[in-house]
Amino acid sequence: MPWFLYLLECADGSVYTGIAVDVDARFAQHASGTGARYTRSRKPLRVLAQFELSDRASASRAEYWVKRLTPRGKRALAAGERTLESVLPAPADTAPAEDVAAE
Repeated sequence: MPWFLYLLECADGSVYTGIAVDVDARFAQHASGTGARYTRSRKPLRVLAQFELSDRASASRAEYWVKRLTPRGKRALAAGERTLESVLPAPADTAPAEDVAAE
């Protein structure tokens, strides 16, 4: 089942980052005041962007890195000026290291 990373624009100009299976349902929770504590005091206005990820673990990792961005960086991501891949750390090289013989 895919998970989504989403960005919400809030009434105070901030950008909230979260993950969910159903972004529309989660936005409705935020808008009704039953979502995250952060959005209870900063009314969410709209979904700026959403990105599909393969599973919850991938979505949680992406959320961690996106939350480290400045509001400007989050808006650039939402506008397509940055890709989600550009925010995430490069995957570790999975090729096995060559054995080096001691001389």
